[in-house]
Amino acid sequence: MEIRYSKAATKAIEAMDRPTKQRIRAGILGLTQKPPQGDIRLMQGYSDGRHRLRIGKYRVIYKYGLEMQLEILYIMNVGSRGDIYK
Repeated sequence: MEIRYSKAATKAIEAMDRPTKQRIRAGILGLTQKPPQGDIRLMQGYSDGRHRLRIGKYRVIYKYGLEMQLEILYIMNVGSRGDIYK
């Protein structure tokens, strides 16, 4: 499985301190396992299959895709609980 990050997600992760980055990356690696691990919920109001992963006070918005027989995990956004849903 390949992991792809959006520009916004990359920028948000780069701005975090080292322990938080490690927790976020560990959570994202848990999404590549079968079945995905973590506090995961399907997001309401979206028809493209977006999910959110809760890691403490942070949220990772992601979805799965398929491209030429290769499963891809798209990390759409990463942010704190209060700001991510706006």
